[in-house]
Amino acid sequence: MTDVATIGALSLGGGFQMWATFAFILMALGLYASERLAVEETSAGILAVLLVFFHLFPVPDEVIGNRLGVERLLAGFANPALITVLALLVVGQGMVRTGILESGARLLLGVAGGRPWPTFALCLTTVLLVSAVLNNIPVVVIFIPIMQALAEKLGRSASRVMMGLSFVAVLGGSATLIGSGSNLLVSGALMQAGESGFGFFDFTVPGLILGGAGLVYAVTVLPRLLPDRESLAHRIMERSGKYFLAQIRVEADSGLAGAEIVGSHSPVLSDMRVRMVVRGERVFMPPFHGLELEEGDLVVVAAARKALGKASAKTPGLLQDDRAMGGGLEQEDAQRTGERVLAEVMVAPGSGLIGRRLTMAGFQWRTRCAVLGIQRRAQMVRSRMTDVPLEAGDVLLVEGRPENIEALRADRDVVLMEWSAEELPRVHHARRAVALFAMVVLLAATGILPIVVAGILGALGMVVGGVLNVRQAARAIDTQIITMIPATLALGAALQETGGAAYLAHAVLGLIHGAGPAVAVSGLFLAGAVMAHLIGSNAVAVLFTPIAVGMARELGIDPHVLAVVVVFAANAGLATPIGYQTNLLVMGPGHYRFTDFVKAGAPLVVLMWLVVSLVVPWWYGL
Repeated sequence: MTDVATIGALSLGGGFQMWATFAFILMALGLYASERLAVEETSAGILAVLLVFFHLFPVPDEVIGNRLGVERLLAGFANPALITVLALLVVGQGMVRTGILESGARLLLGVAGGRPWPTFALCLTTVLLVSAVLNNIPVVVIFIPIMQALAEKLGRSASRVMMGLSFVAVLGGSATLIGSGSNLLVSGALMQAGESGFGFFDFTVPGLILGGAGLVYAVTVLPRLLPDRESLAHRIMERSGKYFLAQIRVEADSGLAGAEIVGSHSPVLSDMRVRMVVRGERVFMPPFHGLELEEGDLVVVAAARKALGKASAKTPGLLQDDRAMGGGLEQEDAQRTGERVLAEVMVAPGSGLIGRRLTMAGFQWRTRCAVLGIQRRAQMVRSRMTDVPLEAGDVLLVEGRPENIEALRADRDVVLMEWSAEELPRVHHARRAVALFAMVVLLAATGILPIVVAGILGALGMVVGGVLNVRQAARAIDTQIITMIPATLALGAALQETGGAAYLAHAVLGLIHGAGPAVAVSGLFLAGAVMAHLIGSNAVAVLFTPIAVGMARELGIDPHVLAVVVVFAANAGLATPIGYQTNLLVMGPGHYRFTDFVKAGAPLVVLMWLVVSLVVPWWYGL
């Protein structure tokens, strides 16, 4: 940089850079909230503006020259918080891909009687209590797939419940010393100010009261504020109401021999309706009165795509009767354990399949894709799937390797419905995924390794162990998070280095100078909660604790009381996805936007302010 630019920057002083930083923050919040630009575009743009501005107008330092140089502003890309979140997203995707959470979801459903909101309330209560003694990040990682499985089983959108998981985990972390990293920072700052640090349970009672209020909000109010948002493909697949005709051959190792059918249902054929049982030359039709299946039976069922996909993932080859299909698939293909994709194709007008049965069409042999079911314009045909002459417009549910499904795009006989392609869970890797997941949680919870190191090891293990391939792991990484965290960390660094953070803190706290203890509690929390959204919980803990100690000494009260308020305020950054790491963790699974957190989190912050303003003075006798 030229000497003229340096002199100009120095003459303008820190005040100019500080007010410019305020303008950049307002601009960033406005762009994030308006959603006129993609989150990635806004984040990259903010970074570019900061890099250019602080290169032309540096914040001078005698040691490093510019306190806001390129290295400092781009340090967010190497921030442990960012690496942790990305690694845990990969670990979580490994858990989802193996489909191992059905048993846990069923257990919670059984305890709560199968009712939706009591089930979620039980789950969130568990999160609240566990977060008090474990770091809330691994707790959220554990419960994200559980909440997803519960939402799916109860027919609810994950967007209605996932944000509540983050909020309750953060509030639970406010109940003990080790519940959150910012709690430990406040305790350390107390000792640096000449006071004794916190004990393990020093603020447990007011913390649990605050957490209980947040839990009630998350269960009763929050779902009403959140959107019912899923991907387009998910909405089409889940709510289309289509039922496919499929057939299952009862083999010796299928686990179906001896199963009893009553009416049209059997416990071993979950979510399927039995339409016909063919036994040699005999045909049994519903209603069935305790009919027991025998080896060699052909069972014709009607089921939704979801049920058929689950059955095929659990038992590869169950719905692929090669004898009935007329052959064409090698044994290793029919029982393959590699990557498998489920998709829907429509028989095209003028197709060579029209008028032909599946046994004679050669479709399976030619495409290397197994036909699991057939659906005809919402009509349910009462016959064997392989006896149905195909018509234009028929929809076939097919399963095959990714490359074979991809090849269907060029097939003239069928039209591949692009949105319908879905990877089936790799259930044979379930134990491996559980072991890796447990390793990450154990290492992080016990402190043997930092959470970022444990997360990286877990993500690497998911790929090396074959639970995910590189493409699937890369797809689990959210580009919004990759860009948003570094951009907001750069804004926080600019706010601190230009003196903006200290200016805001002292300006707000100056308004309550000389007020009574109760007003000081209320004002301190409000100022800290606002700042937590701008500079993060850890920065609030470090910046506000010395101020709280000074205020307490002026008021003649125990400094630990106002330090507890700082703990609660530091954990109140809930109204933006960048206010707390757990918000970023649930942003992808919940399909949330920036404004969703503002709309749902701001009322909770207000509720926390009211609870703290009432409970802390009462509990500590102010």
